[in-house]
Amino acid sequence: MAEPARLDPAPAPPSALDRLPRIAARGAPAPADFAALVAAGIPVVIKGLFDDWVALAAGRHSPGRLNAYLAGMDRGMPVPVMEAPARAAGRFTYRADMREFTFTKRQAPLRDTLARIEALVGQDNAPTVAIQMLPLADLLPDFVRQNAIPLLPADIGPKLWLGGAVKTQTHNDRDHNLACVIAGRRRFTLFPPEQVANLYIGPLDNPPPLSLVDPEHPDHDRFPRFRDALAAARVAVLDPGDAIFIPRYWWHHVASLDPYNAMVNYWWGDTAKGVEKPDDIFLAALLAFGRLPPGERAYWRAMFDLHVFGDPEVSAAHIPAALRGALGAMRPDERAALRQQLMTAFRK
Repeated sequence: MAEPARLDPAPAPPSALDRLPRIAARGAPAPADFAALVAAGIPVVIKGLFDDWVALAAGRHSPGRLNAYLAGMDRGMPVPVMEAPARAAGRFTYRADMREFTFTKRQAPLRDTLARIEALVGQDNAPTVAIQMLPLADLLPDFVRQNAIPLLPADIGPKLWLGGAVKTQTHNDRDHNLACVIAGRRRFTLFPPEQVANLYIGPLDNPPPLSLVDPEHPDHDRFPRFRDALAAARVAVLDPGDAIFIPRYWWHHVASLDPYNAMVNYWWGDTAKGVEKPDDIFLAALLAFGRLPPGERAYWRAMFDLHVFGDPEVSAAHIPAALRGALGAMRPDERAALRQQLMTAFRK
């Protein structure tokens, strides 16, 4: 069999984002140290975390070598593929009306998709094709066995992202994210969660909600508050072998800087269900409070600031601990009773 071809990528043009402050980098942590990083909720670049991966060695060699490695584990099941036309310039974002996206989604054979992605490298006026969120544990279980991450429990399944020079618009995740680059370079531009008002996020009912601003070429006349978002932003450019931890809810724009890129990521942490799931309760709050008169909205804002986002040791200090109920540290039976009360109320 012929040796898979090497493809010498043209360097990506410089971007103003590259001049932002850098996210701190460190070596591979012990599991306890990694748990502390997660608890701190601070993004970090991790070096040397998966140097022994077979996939990383293949990706560092060439796109052809990595494609052949993945194709050799193919079990014939279709994989998730996204494609954007050449006019989108690799940007996976909204169309002008914000009702649809610049990309289409479909299921396709793995081998055919890998071959098409490789064939498109270096072509002018070519579409951008990418395998996105391929669940490796389900579709390529041999990959998981050969490329392990000891920091995370085995039930946290990795996902594969592979394709052309994709630029994924600024968004956030409900989970923590550990992203491991195995081919090509990627630039991650991160914004703290509290910058949401400066990012001009699109419709919540057309998931995933994306920022309307192109951070590489921002229109400051249309989006003036984005300057404040940039002032709070941090950037990391990852080479093959680098990983980045992104805490849940941090906004991030991801640009693949080479014509061929591959990454494996792990999501975890979104375990809440039902009436304790923050995302669903947020939507319920929009429904309940959105049209109240100004005086009533002011009341509920004060209640939330005091009892939801304030310090319970201050807000309820005047109430004996045994009588604080939902305002205090509820026992399991108290939580269960409140949960049942809310479920009954929501069914009305």
